[in-house]
Amino acid sequence: MTLPICVAQLNFVVGDMAGNAQKIIDAARQAHARGVRVLLTPELALSGYAAEDLYLRPAFIDACDDALKSIALQTAGLQGLHIVVGHPARVVEPGTGARRERSVSVAQLHNAASVVLNGQVTHTYAKRELPNYQVFDERRYFVPGQDVCVFDVDTADVAPVRLGLLICEDAWFDLPAAQARAAGAELLVVINASPFHTGKGGEREATMRARAQATGLPLVYAHLVGGQDEIVFEGRSFVLAADGALAGRAVSFEETLFDCTFQRQGAGWTIEASTDRDHSADADLWHALVLGVRDYIGKNGFPSALLGLSGGIDSALVLAIAVDALGKDRVRTVMMPSPYTADISWIDARDMAERLGVRYDEIDIAPQFEAFKASLASEFAGLPEDTTEENLQARIRGTLLMALSNKFGGIVLTTGNKSEMATGYCTLYGDMAGGFAVIKDVAKTVVFRLARWRNAHDPYGTGANPIPERIITRPPSAELRADQKDQDSLPEYDVLDGIIERYMEDDQSPAQIVAEGFNAADVDKVVRLIRINEYKRRQAPVGVRVTHRSFGKDWRYPITSQYRA
Repeated sequence: MTLPICVAQLNFVVGDMAGNAQKIIDAARQAHARGVRVLLTPELALSGYAAEDLYLRPAFIDACDDALKSIALQTAGLQGLHIVVGHPARVVEPGTGARRERSVSVAQLHNAASVVLNGQVTHTYAKRELPNYQVFDERRYFVPGQDVCVFDVDTADVAPVRLGLLICEDAWFDLPAAQARAAGAELLVVINASPFHTGKGGEREATMRARAQATGLPLVYAHLVGGQDEIVFEGRSFVLAADGALAGRAVSFEETLFDCTFQRQGAGWTIEASTDRDHSADADLWHALVLGVRDYIGKNGFPSALLGLSGGIDSALVLAIAVDALGKDRVRTVMMPSPYTADISWIDARDMAERLGVRYDEIDIAPQFEAFKASLASEFAGLPEDTTEENLQARIRGTLLMALSNKFGGIVLTTGNKSEMATGYCTLYGDMAGGFAVIKDVAKTVVFRLARWRNAHDPYGTGANPIPERIITRPPSAELRADQKDQDSLPEYDVLDGIIERYMEDDQSPAQIVAEGFNAADVDKVVRLIRINEYKRRQAPVGVRVTHRSFGKDWRYPITSQYRA
């Protein structure tokens, strides 16, 4: 007995129900032509994950229902193919079969998956475990299901194979899988939309390994790929044997139709599937950033991107990511020197732009800077220059970049990193001005590491060794005053990032961080900076989430607060 299963690891677009349905239909036709009996699509594939408050609009759910009907109609001729489709579904009133109308105040939807066979929906399963942590907010939109879903797949054997269906978080708990087995499941199929962060792929495989071992059942993990606003899904679907051993793994960060074939071997199964190798953490991080930029720009219809290229490490890294994501012809750089810009910054910025072949322009901001100071001279009379004048330079640059964006349609990529976002070492309406913050979740120490990784690798064929060595090795500086260095205002970056990680990402208290060996004065300073700069972060553009806690949906702190620990 042979059971071919295919995972449609595809990149869906939130709200494009017709386009998402067509992707599923096209995948179904390809899979059926190869003899596949079960096609798995990711969680909420039909609506895209996550549609957020679009789920509160009845017309949106109607469009999802219509798209599901379209899939059933257009795949009716694919006899014997079971298509598992993730979608939102209205709750059915017990005993009536009637679906409740949607209310914005009460969740009346399920996060569901339907099995489509020969033009009919034969089963619909409602997700039981609804996550409400990190970026997840599913209890705002969905109510949990209570039932088990086991469906039969006919094969050449007399007896069909029984598949137990789970949705993402269900498989992180013991009970849903155990009950599926008790209901007769011989295989577990899990459809997912699990956002990427560094190390998450290994965590998933380890958790699913435990689930397979606990139930004694093989498991197919079907995952989403693509970027959606600040989150990225990396694909990396996989299949496990009943003992938890890896039997196959799909490529990461790419669309694919991932096939795995099960054959009955006595009381167990043998599994045939290809296995993509594990990649380094830095490689995964790079691909996540590239995919996040490509999909945000592509799905929102921007023709190109532009950024201020300063000759520093942050803008250099953003440029390399942007070119890998979009290609050199869709990226423009602008160097905007001030009176404090060092000659080597000009030289290195020009060098990098030439290495990657992107358009490079220079706009001197000294005239505008002097004009602003002249306009404010009477107001500032008798006062020394301070951060006000520094911020003026950043805001002039932001204004120029936004003017170019307005005129030519390209989106401005900001270049601030997580260390700067945490401490407020950035200027509102200046270097924070833009449409997408590429590295806002990348700490400064990781920025340096990624720059070296990219110089040693050319994953997209856009140019080897793109970042001049001096950009990586010179002391970081905002160059907004004479002889300025970042460490004039901040602790050394390895210290700073260590404190930020512990306080912001891991919720350690200042006392716990000091107990780990950090200087108490440094801890107090960094924690204070994180606290008082919440108002800035609220006004920053979205950017790619690559850690388990980012300044975005993961971080929901009040601006106005007297809490000090």
